[in-house]
Amino acid sequence: MKIQFHRSHVVVILVILLLTLGLSFSANFNLCSAKTAGEEGSPTATEQIDWTRIKSLFAEKKHIVLPSNFTAATLPPPEQDPCLHCHVTGEDTRLWTPLVRWIFFGGAGLLFAFGIYRSSSVWVKRTPWKPLTRRTTDWFDSRYEISDPLSKFLSKPVPKFAQRWWYCLGGITAFLFVVQGITGIMLAFYYKPTPEAAYSSIQFIETQVNFGSATRMIHHWSANGMILMCTAHMIRVFIMGAYKKPREFNWVSGVLLLLLTLGFGLTGYLLPWDQRAYWATTVATEIGAAIPVVGDLILVFARVGWDVAAETLTRFYALHILILPLVTLASMGAHFLMVRRQGIAKPL
Repeated sequence: MKIQFHRSHVVVILVILLLTLGLSFSANFNLCSAKTAGEEGSPTATEQIDWTRIKSLFAEKKHIVLPSNFTAATLPPPEQDPCLHCHVTGEDTRLWTPLVRWIFFGGAGLLFAFGIYRSSSVWVKRTPWKPLTRRTTDWFDSRYEISDPLSKFLSKPVPKFAQRWWYCLGGITAFLFVVQGITGIMLAFYYKPTPEAAYSSIQFIETQVNFGSATRMIHHWSANGMILMCTAHMIRVFIMGAYKKPREFNWVSGVLLLLLTLGFGLTGYLLPWDQRAYWATTVATEIGAAIPVVGDLILVFARVGWDVAAETLTRFYALHILILPLVTLASMGAHFLMVRRQGIAKPL
């Protein structure tokens, strides 16, 4: 049986389709409007939440303690990222979490990328892998030719008699000087060399700065150890006669280094600017004033006047962190160079 469509039939079908599409679009639009109104406005009567009932149910539980300011509109604050706490709100909690996360996953990623680069380099070039440190030294050596003089200077063997512990006192002193430099730089970030803020900055380092108290104690005890080791080293040199010809200048430079070490202790003792530091500096400068002829000049130069004042603190701070370290580094370089060229003196 063959079905025939007339023009009127096609028009009726199109009208029915248009009406169906219009009704479906209208229903979807009304549903979306109802959802939007429900989200932006208050809930409907059927969706009302009985906060009083919820509060009573929670209060019946013995192990649940509701806050005193609990209301129907109170919502818990969203959890924030530790980095947002640090940089925006100024909070000081969980600061190590993102750092440890970056170190762990970043280090793993770098190791993985380096492994791929190393394997691909060996596969492509068909040659054994050359470490990056060796490549760097070869690059500098091809331009400045420093390997030969350094090898002659560093490959000098140590005699067997100089391998005992008392020959290491000078090296221990040099190591403690490096510790002093590192911890001193760390303390200088927070120290303020003014009479109004010096003591408070020390208290801030002790109580507020992370590892500040430990850093200051390391600086303090390393200073004492440096003076002790330097004195012991000079006693060992004197007993073994290592100051005799041709090592006279080694002894002179060593005495200068001992005086510089004592100068570090004197200038650093005033920096906390408390009662003990003030009166200890007063007594020390009075001892310098007792030197005949030049005593008054030394006193005025050290105190920047006749009394210990703000200018004295600034003068001692400049000597402690600028002048004395530069002179000490130059003297240590000359001392080590002479020891290296002349060798270690044999025991008597």
